Amino acid sequence: MERHKQAVGAIAAAVRGFFERKEPYRIFHGSTNSTRPRPSPSARIVDISALSHVVSVDRAARTALVEPNVPMDRLVEATLRDGLVPPVVMEFPGITAGGGFAGTAGESSSFRHGFFNDTINYVEMVLGNGDVVRAEPRGEREDLFRGAAGAVGTLGVTTLMELRLVEAKRWVRTTYHRADSVAEAVAKIQQETRNPDNDYVDGILFSKDHGVVITGQMTDDKPDDVAPQTFSKAWDPWYYLHVEERTKNLTSSPASQPPAEEDSSSDPSPTAETTTTTTTTSASSSPTTAVDYIPLAEYLFRYDRAGFWVGRQGWTYFKYVPFNAFFRWFLDDFMHTRMLYRALHASGESARFVVQDLALPYAKAEEFVDYTADQFSIWPLWLCPLKQTLPPTFHPYTGETEPANTTTADGAAVAPKDVLNIGLWGWGPADHELFIKKNRALEDKLVQLGGRKWLYAHTYYSEEEFWRVYNDHGGEGGAKASAEDASTKAWYEALRKKYHAETLPTVYDKVRIDVDAAREERAKWRMSMKSRWPVGGLYGIWKSILSGDYTLHRNAEWKHKGE
Repeated sequence: MERHKQAVGAIAAAVRGFFERKEPYRIFHGSTNSTRPRPSPSARIVDISALSHVVSVDRAARTALVEPNVPMDRLVEATLRDGLVPPVVMEFPGITAGGGFAGTAGESSSFRHGFFNDTINYVEMVLGNGDVVRAEPRGEREDLFRGAAGAVGTLGVTTLMELRLVEAKRWVRTTYHRADSVAEAVAKIQQETRNPDNDYVDGILFSKDHGVVITGQMTDDKPDDVAPQTFSKAWDPWYYLHVEERTKNLTSSPASQPPAEEDSSSDPSPTAETTTTTTTTSASSSPTTAVDYIPLAEYLFRYDRAGFWVGRQGWTYFKYVPFNAFFRWFLDDFMHTRMLYRALHASGESARFVVQDLALPYAKAEEFVDYTADQFSIWPLWLCPLKQTLPPTFHPYTGETEPANTTTADGAAVAPKDVLNIGLWGWGPADHELFIKKNRALEDKLVQLGGRKWLYAHTYYSEEEFWRVYNDHGGEGGAKASAEDASTKAWYEALRKKYHAETLPTVYDKVRIDVDAAREERAKWRMSMKSRWPVGGLYGIWKSILSGDYTLHRNAEWKHKGE
């Protein structure tokens, strides 16, 4: 802890200096998983990149002390040594603990545990005036904790957090449920989130008539005749392609049907590439589900290779390279998310990539998918059920509530309804003006349907529009703001004043796209060699090689080493 205290002391001194000089500044973390434009090299920064250690893991207390720049792969490796794992692990190995807290991080376990910040006992923060304080979700400075979770680092600098951990198991028994429509997939996801046996639930929509709801249960037991399925090795299948292949011949099992039972006639000799455990309904001999046993860490980082399915767009760009198993193996170093992010930013292509996560009421999900299919024609789509944080917050929300199981002195309490995250990721229009127009229309449609977006990506609201959206705490049946937090803007500005954060950029400053500046930047890009195919893509690959990030996935300790 002495090293940590010294590092925090230096950061606090730097922040205090900016505060006394009334100079704005930004925080340099050392890496990012955001597609937003990056600050210019001349920007005033406070460098916290050295805060990248798992300080300790307490097996008895099931907690870990973690600095903000610890990536998920190193966190999982550290906790697994003690037989523990964080309840919510973001799907990309390079996403950091600090990013999970200051951003909005949820995964397939978030229907049960909430966002990543909901698994934190406390955070240590350097305030805007250089003071070092502690904030808790219930207790000391809970208003700061609530505000800083999702406020993208605009209320202070997070320097340490204590995470809760849960018992780890060897495997995730992963079941793929076929759905033949968007409505069916959405209903099935809702049903599976109510199943107490499930530790993980998410889904993939390959098209309007091919959806898959994926459930996972941690277990130490695996049939001896079933080989584990892995996704981290160069010859392993990409996860989403594996899911598509495993489910293309399945029969839909609608949410209204009774639970399926194991089919004792399954082939007893599966290969390492594919297990053949299936389930059937009593009405038909056709399989309705398929099952894999995936090593825990392999499950947690199953989407790393190809960045869900965004990596396939590299083949769209390098249009003469065949998309087949050989070239996925040959180019594997470039298909892990750390390398993909490096290449995407360096090439300049991030400026026309739609990378949006959008939270909606379940009842509006099908309408929204119809809209995105018509306007963007991007497939697949990711579906992830999440516990909602009610406003005021910068987490995405719908504001919908329902009666809670407990009551208060004032009568029946209410609880937030769960929301559905839809991940929309793929090429946008090549024409920059049309790209902006479609993204703005997407934002408007989302709000119209009662949803909100994640703020890590391109955000085109004007400042007036931004605050109008976030001051609205929900539509019909939505949460009613109390008198003291009737305005998210007023709540947020009060926190900034109370905790001396007024020299930090605001949330809007951090997330907005300056349309005029972006237009000028795009015009310069068109005049540069990087805009000439395939120069930009090759330059992106070269920059990703120079980063050396390929050594991280090659040498990852979390990879399954065999029985």
